Amino acid sequence: MAELWHTKPHSQVVVELDTHLDLGLSHAEAARRLRKHGPNKLSESRGISPAALFVDQFKDFMVLVLLATTAVSFLLGEVVDAAAILAIVLLNAVLGFVQEYRAERSLEALKRLTAPYCKVVRQGEWQKVPAHQVVPGDLVLLEAGDRVPADGRLIAAHALSIDESTLTGESVPTAKHAEALPAAELTPADQKNMVFMGTLVTRGTGRALITATGMDTEMGRIAHLIQSAPPVETPLQKRLSQLGRILILGCLVIVGVVFATGVWQGFPVYKMFMVGVTLAVAAIPEGLPAVVTIALAVGVQRMARRSAIVRQLPAVETLGCATVICSDKTGTLTQNRMTAQQVWVDDAVYQAAAGRSLTDLARHSKAFRQLLLVCALCTHAQVHANKEVVGDPTETALLRLALEGGTDQRKLQRTYPLVRELPFDSERKRMTVLVAGQEGYQSLVKGAPDIVLRRCTQVRIKDQVVPLTPAWRQRITRQLEDMTEQALRVLACAEKALPGPEVPDAFLEQGLTFLGLVGLMDPPRPEVKQAVATARRAGIRTIMVTGDHKKTAAAIGAELGLLTPETPHILTGSEWEALPEAEQRRRVKRTAVFARVTPSHKLSIVRALKANGEIVAMTGDGVNDAPAVREADIGISMGIQGTDVTREASAMVLTDDNYATIVNAVREGRGIYDNIRKFIRYLLACNVGEVLTMFAATVAGLPLPLVPIQILWMNLVTDGLPAIALGLDSAEQDVMER
Repeated sequence: MAELWHTKPHSQVVVELDTHLDLGLSHAEAARRLRKHGPNKLSESRGISPAALFVDQFKDFMVLVLLATTAVSFLLGEVVDAAAILAIVLLNAVLGFVQEYRAERSLEALKRLTAPYCKVVRQGEWQKVPAHQVVPGDLVLLEAGDRVPADGRLIAAHALSIDESTLTGESVPTAKHAEALPAAELTPADQKNMVFMGTLVTRGTGRALITATGMDTEMGRIAHLIQSAPPVETPLQKRLSQLGRILILGCLVIVGVVFATGVWQGFPVYKMFMVGVTLAVAAIPEGLPAVVTIALAVGVQRMARRSAIVRQLPAVETLGCATVICSDKTGTLTQNRMTAQQVWVDDAVYQAAAGRSLTDLARHSKAFRQLLLVCALCTHAQVHANKEVVGDPTETALLRLALEGGTDQRKLQRTYPLVRELPFDSERKRMTVLVAGQEGYQSLVKGAPDIVLRRCTQVRIKDQVVPLTPAWRQRITRQLEDMTEQALRVLACAEKALPGPEVPDAFLEQGLTFLGLVGLMDPPRPEVKQAVATARRAGIRTIMVTGDHKKTAAAIGAELGLLTPETPHILTGSEWEALPEAEQRRRVKRTAVFARVTPSHKLSIVRALKANGEIVAMTGDGVNDAPAVREADIGISMGIQGTDVTREASAMVLTDDNYATIVNAVREGRGIYDNIRKFIRYLLACNVGEVLTMFAATVAGLPLPLVPIQILWMNLVTDGLPAIALGLDSAEQDVMER
């Protein structure tokens, strides 16, 4: 059982880790622990070599049947026949190898998610060490922009926020603190005093004692889940294996009947054995594996032109058979970019859709102009020369709102130079700046609405400032509740005119004038709603599986049309975990949204769906998605926002991170599946004709009309080329309507 580090006070953590808060570890002790615990790395699969990738092409059951036929022909002295069949098998292997090798190489440039260096205290001195040399008990310094090198317990946090979306699925950075938490059973997303390997510091500073490294970290547990997932046989592979067994059984029956009939009629045993081999060659469609490979390879090329890299050829057809798409929320269904959605000023709500309406509002409302001033100046976010807004996601959303309202941050910073700042932290829940302007000094405040409203005595309505009466407080509170019900993250803005710069800090945040509320959300991608509807018409159910809060997930799910009369339910990870396995299989049929889930929950959801007979596609971008992506019938990862861990676990990578690309891929997959069915029927019909001809001639005592090499020529050339044409046919118009 994992240590409950989040429940322990600093002093106990220091004792149990046998370290020192000022001196850290000695060099000798750090070296000893490195030998004991090993490097701070995730154990990696060495990656498939080109030779192993080539050998994998021979594992298909139909290919094994052809190899067996080759061996029998060779042993009987039919060298030409054996060489012809072997050539087809090798051609098929080369086609598959080239395609999959090309896909693997296209992913080589993707970087690892671990931090290369970090700052630790060794023998009382701060020094930079490679992240893989960090050991339990090390004291690590964390600053904005750093990757957390390993799991750790915070002992100090100053306005510290960490983006944990790759691990937990939450789109908003988590505000951290260093106090012990009483609850023992908390998910990583709720352990506010812990930091986790691979997450990103977005703001503030902190110091943490490392509690786990390498495969003992949360990310290591996820890596273990990925590695323990068994390889999944695709529907196409299952059907071709079944076809191969049927063909073998049919061959044995036909050969047995013909052999017995011939011997009974007095023909030599050897001659009848050769006749049996000829019939076997006629019964087996030697060109089938090559035609399947060509059809899949062409489909892969079509998908590549539509921003989807297919790493495993059978994945093309599998996607066409999918009945459920399980999707992460952050960065997959949504934009992974916090955006201002609503603004409340002048006792009215405005949709912050950018454009002329915000500019007009700023021109006619002083309250809105002042609110934009707070968004532009009470922030650490900055506009770079290329107009890119960088900083904490919440602050960048507010700054973009200010820019869309017509403000110029650099010009405002020159007009209102910064005098003093009271930074945001998890206890104050607000940020305040004191600026100097032409009209005098003023305090600009943003923060949690209840905290800011408590410090206000007035409210600005357009150009007037009126007392903040109980009635006004009630109206603002009602509006706050309404915005919160929509799963918006709401911040309040306020201001105060000051007599001069030399005032106590507390005075900056007393007697404020309330300006308004801003509601933020990581919005859905604009094209996703249509993609979900198209998938539904195609008989494919979309399920959102996210680590985010239930209310946020429900709002996004409703907006995208995931919640329907057939699938009205929303479950949290803890609710799901409490259900018996049989009940999980029943409830998953009517659940459209899973919230607050861990990687193990995602894995069990995919397994429950597969147990119900569903063919599951799982999309994801974060490390938290990787085990379920690996377990699904087809795993789909994101190429831009996606992590290397998830990409390695997936069968297909979306290079544009666009959920709608999946629908195009499904269309392509369904078209290929239809084509494969067409040419299999065609090839089998041809082979049945050949077998009946040979069988009738043998029973009638006539000479064999065809020798094995002629049958091979017919199977590979006469039948094979038309089959390839069928395999390259365009998808039917109604392929997504059934």
